[in-house]
Amino acid sequence: MAVVDLIIVGGGIVGLATAMELLAAFPRVRLALLEKESQLARHQTGHNSGVIHSGVYYRPGSLKAKLCVSGARLLVEFCQAHGIPYAMCGKVIVATTDEEIPRLTTLYERGKANGVEGLEFVGPERLREIEPHAQGIKALRVRSAGIVDYTAVAHAFAQVIRDRGGDIVTSARVTRCQRRQGRWVLDTTAGTLQAGALITCGGLQADRLTTMAGGPPDLRIAPFRGEYYEIVPARRDLVRAMIYPVPNPTLPFLGVHLTRTITGGVHAGPNAVPALKREGYRKWDVSMRDLLDLMVYRGFWRMAWRHWPVGVHEGYRSLSKRAFVRALQRLVPDVHPSDLVPGDSGVRAQALGKDGVLLDDFNIVQSQQAIHVRNVPSPAATTSISIGRVIAEMAGGAFRL
Repeated sequence: MAVVDLIIVGGGIVGLATAMELLAAFPRVRLALLEKESQLARHQTGHNSGVIHSGVYYRPGSLKAKLCVSGARLLVEFCQAHGIPYAMCGKVIVATTDEEIPRLTTLYERGKANGVEGLEFVGPERLREIEPHAQGIKALRVRSAGIVDYTAVAHAFAQVIRDRGGDIVTSARVTRCQRRQGRWVLDTTAGTLQAGALITCGGLQADRLTTMAGGPPDLRIAPFRGEYYEIVPARRDLVRAMIYPVPNPTLPFLGVHLTRTITGGVHAGPNAVPALKREGYRKWDVSMRDLLDLMVYRGFWRMAWRHWPVGVHEGYRSLSKRAFVRALQRLVPDVHPSDLVPGDSGVRAQALGKDGVLLDDFNIVQSQQAIHVRNVPSPAATTSISIGRVIAEMAGGAFRL
């Protein structure tokens, strides 16, 4: 049985950043990070749009708001230090109706309150200069947004962890987690480990890992699949950087948008439809266990009742390419169905309360000699280093490292 001081469960970008920052703060700690897949960053980290978020969307005072600006800065500094390509290309958030303008103003005010730099309102003519194919009556230009490959970032984090003496064990799915004589004993598919302290950071499995380790069971992960199209190479000039709609303020999603990637492609999407499998990236992927988990949870039905019109609309857009294109045409009228080919999909781990409310902020809690990262959706990748530092600070006090 391997014995260490601290175990981190979860090899996505937040788990890796946490391990990296813990070893920076406490270099003598014997640390093991466990990942159930054969490779790191296989799920949310490897299936997102690669955006470096600026911080305009988040309620001032929230953990997202507090960490996004600093997290983006730390991420850029890390990329510079490790030779990871990135681009601070900026973005525009476009209002296409008069009703959206007050919400656009709210985003500007939030961004200012959160310390976001490089914000300015622009009219239709200036918008066309920034993004020649975009159309709107007013837009918020956000210069401090960018793009990067988060899988590359995650693997660079992993190398730092190894250089600092940490162990990373892949193909190590946790099958049992229990306390014995004041220590944690974890049975995994790669063997049994023992540690004095535990951090669970399981993304799409966050709620299950939390309850397995005796943490609070009051949240459930509701998986939402985001489906992307790609702009064909001959039409990539439709987008210079990033073009976003004004988001629906009642939901923690940003709406269908157009985003350049660091490799030169252009993503279109994603939508947000309930996934029938937590790690199901295709429409027909179904897990009876995952489906039953949602069906018996009263919070799911309360959410469904509250947001069923949006759910129907998103489902229709998932099935109809023309409906997807119409959503894009609100922002870029020159987009046509022939410009799009099916792209990748991702599944977002979104925590849902018993009251049917989708958690809008990060959620990190403590239990006996354990810390549980239960809800870290977007902008978690952007803020991963900042999140890691917050957890490292929590661990230093809770675990007396």
